Amino acid sequence: MAVNRSAHPPTSSVAPSLAATPTVTSVSPTSGSTAGGTAVTVTGTGFTGATAVRFGATHAASFTVNSDTQITAVSPVGNGTVQVTVTTPSGTSNQFVTYTYVTAPVPSLTSVSPASGPASGGTVVTLSGSGFSGATAVRFGGVSAAFTVISGTQISATAPAGSGTAQVTVTTPGGTSNGVSFTYVSASVPVLTSVIPNSGPAAGGTTVTLTGTGLASATAVRFGATPATSFTVVSDTHLTAVAPPGTGTVQITVTTPGGTSNGLSYTYTGAPTLSGISPNQGSTSGGNTVTLTGTNLTGATSVTFGGTPATSVTVLSPTQITAVVPAATAGPVDVTVITPGGTSTLPKGYFYVSPPVLAGVTPFSGPLSGGNTVTLTGTHLIEATAVRFGATPATSFTVVSDTQITAVAPAGAAGLSSVTVTTVGGTSNPISYTYLAAPSITSLVPNQGTTSGGSTVTLTGSNFAQTTTVLIGGAPTGFTVVSDTHLVADIPAGAAGPVGITVTSPGGTSAPAVYTRVASPHI
Repeated sequence: MAVNRSAHPPTSSVAPSLAATPTVTSVSPTSGSTAGGTAVTVTGTGFTGATAVRFGATHAASFTVNSDTQITAVSPVGNGTVQVTVTTPSGTSNQFVTYTYVTAPVPSLTSVSPASGPASGGTVVTLSGSGFSGATAVRFGGVSAAFTVISGTQISATAPAGSGTAQVTVTTPGGTSNGVSFTYVSASVPVLTSVIPNSGPAAGGTTVTLTGTGLASATAVRFGATPATSFTVVSDTHLTAVAPPGTGTVQITVTTPGGTSNGLSYTYTGAPTLSGISPNQGSTSGGNTVTLTGTNLTGATSVTFGGTPATSVTVLSPTQITAVVPAATAGPVDVTVITPGGTSTLPKGYFYVSPPVLAGVTPFSGPLSGGNTVTLTGTHLIEATAVRFGATPATSFTVVSDTQITAVAPAGAAGLSSVTVTTVGGTSNPISYTYLAAPSITSLVPNQGTTSGGSTVTLTGSNFAQTTTVLIGGAPTGFTVVSDTHLVADIPAGAAGPVGITVTSPGGTSAPAVYTRVASPHI
């Protein structure tokens, strides 16, 4: 909490303290009038509990402890260069930080603009002259006015209510200026309701239309403190004005014998500069949102991609815009932003990418457990960001070229699944991939035969349609798929005894079924 102390605090007994002696590192401002009264910010350490602030040997007129590191003190009357010190129960600072007293000149007032206003007051008046620094009062006759010191040569003041002709004066520590006349008139004060457009380039030259009331007798139009390059009164409710050069946001006002109107904001915008776009590529179909970064983007009226306007544009800040990309053909395009301040282009700043197209998948089926590698072929695959089997991402994938990708299939449910590839250009057409359950053998007919072979066996079971191999005793044999549930296999010659028969398809390998070779009887 800030603590305010008078210049000469009462003497009191101070208990010994282990706190560090205060230090003063800087004062701001470093100079002021010999008449005192300047608010000085003292910066340092150990200011808590300060009991005195001195300018040389003289106590400050008053001081406030803002924090342990800052005090605001009002300078006393003085002259020359003096040391500023702070005293606390722990001692007095001894750093040689100085404050210089200077003799302030008597202010001189040369003009008041506008020179008239309504009797009700409220006219914002610009005072021009010299020696205004440190001004303590502006008066219209004997009535004080609210004011802001803009510089040593200019003050902005709000006229109080009055009548007749009053002398405007400025008072500073150096004295009171000469008076300049301001006339109170009975005409109504003009009122502004709109300005179109409300922004333009820093170079000026923009013609704006002002709408309001009481404009017919306008004597001045100002953009901030600067007069319009020119203005034309169209009617009592309309006038046009040409903006002068300027910077930032200023208030447009109209002055008539009745006074000065309310202000309407007008923003001077520098020429825009584009420095980046993210993402910088997307589908030829457009529709994606990109973020443009740069400077002076406020008021952007258009963003184009290769000459085609963005679907929509949103200005987030002077340094950022979002735009919805229009459709276009594949390839790089210039990105251009247009604002009231000018135009900026990023050459080949955005690249349209064709969507991927899939032509085939090999093999076109695999086990429910996944884990098998498939090869996808097509076009525009080089920037693939995802490969999916249905809604499930591939376990992994590798882009081999713009026309080929290898992917490891994830696990899936039995049946058809759609394989797609996604790139910045979009998502491809789907192609079918079938998840197959492993074959299962339920019976063999016959389940035995002679060692000489040459016969066949009919296997009954399930998932035989995609059979690739039939093994008898570990050796491949010929086979014919009759249906998904029946398969006929050739029995080769072999030694007497049981052997296992297995069926393999892309879905896996069946559990073995037992077939027994029986030796021929000897007579």
